[in-house]
Amino acid sequence: MTLNRSSSVGYLTNLAGRLLVRELERHLSPVGLSPAHMPVLLALEDGSALTQKALAERAAVEQATMTATLTRMERDGLVIRRPNPEDGRSTLVALTPLALGKIPAVADAATTINALVLEQLTPDERSQFFTLIKRIIAVLEAQDGASRA
Repeated sequence: MTLNRSSSVGYLTNLAGRLLVRELERHLSPVGLSPAHMPVLLALEDGSALTQKALAERAAVEQATMTATLTRMERDGLVIRRPNPEDGRSTLVALTPLALGKIPAVADAATTINALVLEQLTPDERSQFFTLIKRIIAVLEAQDGASRA
């Protein structure tokens, strides 16, 4: 059996994802951010504070990855942890004013990259792309849920 990269959903999706992350990195590094910060920034951009567990769930990130990301972000002054008034055993994570001030740069980067990619497609192709990628995601999420059960 020979694998054909040009017809491999996994390979092509992974390649596109890596290229998108690289482009995002190019846009975010001048403002002191990385693509790894985005799930936290997007989950907390409304000014909310969440437990690390709730944050990991909202951001759809594994707990270990979230721990490492928050440690780096705390070191860099992007998040703060404070006692959870409802549960003394946990802490709440929130963005600092420094991080909140960087949200417009994140939005600009995402908008610019989306425009760059989507302008290559006709309006019908864009609609098709989003319909198809959401179907693929739904199938894989269902598989993931089934394998965890």
